[in-house]
Amino acid sequence: QVNLVESGGGLVQPWGSLRLSCAASRSRVSFSAIGWYRQAPGKQRDLVAGIYGGSKTQYADSVKGRFTISREGTNNEIYLQMENLKPEDTAVYYCKGRLGSNDIWGQGTLVTVSS
Repeated sequence: QVNLVESGGGLVQPWGSLRLSCAASRSRVSFSAIGWYRQAPGKQRDLVAGIYGGSKTQYADSVKGRFTISREGTNNEIYLQMENLKPEDTAVYYCKGRLGSNDIWGQGTLVTVSS
C-alpha cells in the first residue's frame, strides 16, 4: 500500500509565496501521473497542476505563470511552488498519484491567503 503525504500549507499574505511538498510512503513507486488539486469551501475539487509521462506538465489557467510543479527523487516527491498568491487561492490542496488504474490521494494541506 502506498500513501501520499502533503506538507507546507499555512497562512500567507496576498502576493506572498508558499511551497507545498508531497512524498510517497514507499520509494521507487512508478506513478504514471502525479499532481496537485485543490478544493475551496463549497466548491468541487479541481486540478491545479500535473505531471504526465514523467515530464509533460499541465496547469489550470488561473495559476499559469504563478505556480510551478516539479518532481524529483525516488520517493516521487513533488512540489508546488506558489508565487503571487491571491485570496482566491485559498483551499485545501491535495496531492494525487495515478498508480495503474488506481488514484492515490493525500490527506490534504490547507492554504489560506489572507491579510
